[in-house]
Amino acid sequence: MSQIESLFVTRLYRARLSEFGPKVDAQELEASCYSIAEDDEAGQAWCEEKGYPGYTSYASLTDLPWRFPVFADIVEALDKHVAAFVEDLEFDLDGRSLVLEDLWINILPEGGMHSSHLHPHSVISGTTYVAMPDGASALKIEDPRSGRMMAAPVRRKGARRELEPFIYVKPDVGDVLLWESWLRHEVPMNMSEDERISVSFNYKWE
Repeated sequence: MSQIESLFVTRLYRARLSEFGPKVDAQELEASCYSIAEDDEAGQAWCEEKGYPGYTSYASLTDLPWRFPVFADIVEALDKHVAAFVEDLEFDLDGRSLVLEDLWINILPEGGMHSSHLHPHSVISGTTYVAMPDGASALKIEDPRSGRMMAAPVRRKGARRELEPFIYVKPDVGDVLLWESWLRHEVPMNMSEDERISVSFNYKWE
């Protein structure tokens, strides 16, 4: 009898950030993001120079948990989520651990997008969501085999989720998503009049 199985599975972790305390106050977090964006002249200059829509602290600030306690609370929760994901992935860390490498704010206005990319030199990457107004873009994840498919036909409309070339994940405010850092992803155009706010991060092997 013929047998078909799925191999080389790509894992995506989704949970409520609050599942592993402390509880993060959503309004305080949103206000902190705006406060930092307003004061971060270096970040504003980088965004303007690079043509980045909206604001990101990615290239300017490395001390968010020191600046505002709410970010320290986020890191405390993220450490536990990442540890749970590592268990699911069955990583052998050889007595070492994954530690936070960087943490940054993203504020994406109407019409803003973040093109397809990955996170080299990291192990686990992810995002937690601060503001997701109606019309805000989902996270778009690309099948990592895309560059090797050569002459493969396109998938039929309505193909099983695990066979689709792109997956769209619509997070809620307070969700955290984790994936392995080699997984290519993007944020399509924000179609909402309101800003989409998130906090992204990388974990490295130390």
